[in-house]
Amino acid sequence: MVLFLLERLSRLPADRAWQLLTDWPRHADVVPLTRVTVRTPPPTGEGTVFVARSGVGPLAFDDRMEVTVWQPPGAGAPGKCRLVKRGSFVTGWAEIEVHPYGDGGSRTVWREDLRVRGLPGLFDRPLGGLARVMFGRAMDGLLATDARRPG
Repeated sequence: MVLFLLERLSRLPADRAWQLLTDWPRHADVVPLTRVTVRTPPPTGEGTVFVARSGVGPLAFDDRMEVTVWQPPGAGAPGKCRLVKRGSFVTGWAEIEVHPYGDGGSRTVWREDLRVRGLPGLFDRPLGGLARVMFGRAMDGLLATDARRPG
């Protein structure tokens, strides 16, 4: 089991940061070798199911997730989303919180409990380091999306 927390500050308002971080198919734009398919009709809310397929060929796996908490930010209140990982290979949960911060910006907190079936505890530390890097880059990429968009 790997439990970790990541935090990012952004100039984006909380509602825009929330939109970018919870646009599930866009995660594939910032996570290499990953494709995301939403299995339930929009809009996203409690009960939404999506699958992130990561890897290449026989080394690929599905990370099936279900949204169990969906509270978008509003009126100065933070947003919170909880995902439960229901895959046959990857299990655990993730929580994304987006708080208003400073003068119109936002603070995002990403907590995750990541478990890989059959992986001995000996590998928790390297898996944790890899997960922090991978999810940190994903957060950075998603939050930077607006800055890369043409004027």
